Amino acid sequence: MLTYALRKFGQELLSTFGTTIGEISLIPATGGIFTVNLTYKPSEVAGAKEDASAEVQSVLLWDRKAEGGFPETKVLKQRVRDHLEPARNLGHSDVHGKHGAKPAVEQPKSTAEMKSTSESTSDIASVKRNPDGSICEDCR
Repeated sequence: MLTYALRKFGQELLSTFGTTIGEISLIPATGGIFTVNLTYKPSEVAGAKEDASAEVQSVLLWDRKAEGGFPETKVLKQRVRDHLEPARNLGHSDVHGKHGAKPAVEQPKSTAEMKSTSESTSDIASVKRNPDGSICEDCR
């Protein structure tokens, strides 16, 4: 089971990132150990392209014991993307989907809906009510 998961994650990452990712090493272990480490050389450091002085960095992307299980493929892709190509859109695998998080836009109301809303609002505004909900006798 574990070796299948390793191959699955490796194939997904290679198909998503292609040559950007370079190499994936699958190292099966026993005792419930499952970690995903990313070793990479940042392509852009402080706005400069391919800096020869850029140091190779290593980061732990996933630890089964710390995270409480195995990652979903999309989560693993997002974490790899955040280090290799932060501006890249992963489409349906992205955190907020293809177009990013957008606030819900209220659809415009039809004229009939607007009239009924304004009529009910004006009726409510013209009639004053007592705290118990009855209509005020002086306001009739």
